[in-house]
Amino acid sequence: MHEPNVARVLAEISETDRVLDIGGWARPFNRADYVLDAEPWETRGFYGSGRPAQGGDRERFAKERWIRRDICDHTPYPFPDRFFDYVICSHTLEDVRDPLWVCAEIMRVGRRGYIEVPSRLAESCRGTEAGQVGWSHHRWLVDIGGTHVRFLMKYHRIHSHWRFSLPASVLASLQDEQHVQWLFWEDRFTVEEVTIHGVENIERELESYVASVRPYPRWLVTGDAAARRAAGLAGRIRRRAKRCRNSMRNCRSTYA
Repeated sequence: MHEPNVARVLAEISETDRVLDIGGWARPFNRADYVLDAEPWETRGFYGSGRPAQGGDRERFAKERWIRRDICDHTPYPFPDRFFDYVICSHTLEDVRDPLWVCAEIMRVGRRGYIEVPSRLAESCRGTEAGQVGWSHHRWLVDIGGTHVRFLMKYHRIHSHWRFSLPASVLASLQDEQHVQWLFWEDRFTVEEVTIHGVENIERELESYVASVRPYPRWLVTGDAAARRAAGLAGRIRRRAKRCRNSMRNCRSTYA
């Protein structure tokens, strides 16, 4: 969970509230009364001491309230409607095969809560893993706008050409809050899966997102020969100006 949001989540939860953490195995939220995850209780805290648990100094959940199951299995979670006052699902929806089902169950068993996923900006960058765009185990490109969550399959085409992804320099320039996106929700939120048919349409969607960020020079994107020559000339002028400035500094130091 994005660290600055931890305090707000805790502030929204009273001492008597029942809290569920869905998919919290790698970094459990200690304030949760229950955890729902496919991995066993004994192996929790995969991130280790480098990224310690959040949500308090001690675990409020216990082994008997760690429910191990496939969260995408189309069997309702073992809780009545609105059983939880608060449901947390952080960095899980982008991993699983059916995030729409998980979202539906989140809203069924919870009254309000917090969702966090990687930003589409970060997920579209090269440089996270060698030869990959974004994280290799993530299935979805996610956009959150208002109280709406949009899931787009992370089509393999995104790895095939620079036009469909962002350079590693963009990833390196992101602030912490730009790596993630989140939703504090109450009562309900809306969710959809967007499906694109045809390679050309997939490419158009990916290229359109990259163009909205504008990470590449215009001549590279358009293939405009005149713009490419102009960019090359501007670069040569900058380099020569830099050499002149360096020469002048050297002369001043010599005769000072």
